[in-house]
Amino acid sequence: MAVSGARGLLSLVGTPIGNLSDASPRVVETLRSSSVVLCEDTRVTSRLLAHFDVHVPLRRADENVLARRVPEVMELLDAGEHISFVSDAGMPGVSDPGQRLVDAALDGGHKVEVIPGPSAVVCALVASGLPMEHFFFEGFLPRKAGAIATRLGELANIPGALVFYESPHRVAATLAVIAEVFPLRRVALVRELTKLHEEVVRDLSANLAQEIVERDEVRGECVIVVEGPVAGEQTSQQAPALSLDEAIAQGIADGESKSRLAKRLSKELGIPRSEVYDRIVELS
Repeated sequence: MAVSGARGLLSLVGTPIGNLSDASPRVVETLRSSSVVLCEDTRVTSRLLAHFDVHVPLRRADENVLARRVPEVMELLDAGEHISFVSDAGMPGVSDPGQRLVDAALDGGHKVEVIPGPSAVVCALVASGLPMEHFFFEGFLPRKAGAIATRLGELANIPGALVFYESPHRVAATLAVIAEVFPLRRVALVRELTKLHEEVVRDLSANLAQEIVERDEVRGECVIVVEGPVAGEQTSQQAPALSLDEAIAQGIADGESKSRLAKRLSKELGIPRSEVYDRIVELS
């Protein structure tokens, strides 16, 4: 529905990461009062809305289509509409494309509000029990072992905990590389956050990697928390800075998708994502 005044309202709504009871009354009311809810996957969000008996139009707005949605959303905001944006789970804008939409809304003079909700990053940090006065959230690491090791080497001297997302079928391999790069650090694997089978496993990196390898399978989305630098650790020297073309060539060789490579290099090199993506296409 339209909001009062000339400006529209964009609500960034944090949604449950597993347990639907974590949705606050404010989350439900915000979704219910929206003209449209933008989401990553309409099938996922439709189940959430149905659970709370919310009947609002849904529009897909994942990283593949959000750029095309922005002009349309701006028209709705210009008309004074209330638009909500959600990810499949957790806080939108964290390791997803929501930032572009927020940027456009603010530039357009519209009000932007955040409706707090669960965050896997924060929940995993707290559950890990590791020192977290400072931390660095990386999101997903590259898929190839060599690229993982290179990136971990670049992060080695950050004075705080490191937080990574990982899928259950790759987590064992990722932990093995972490153990090679950070043999003296404690690492926590936090999985199935807020769900019935929530689990926190913490040990020295090599011990944890071995324990996970010996399991038949790992289920549920995973968060890895790596302790910050420890006494006696010989931290890796940061790899020499690569040019954009060199970094693209390395990413292509490691099998990264164009969209993921563009996102990563944009963040690492401070170059607009669209410019990086265009160059990736040229070099491919």
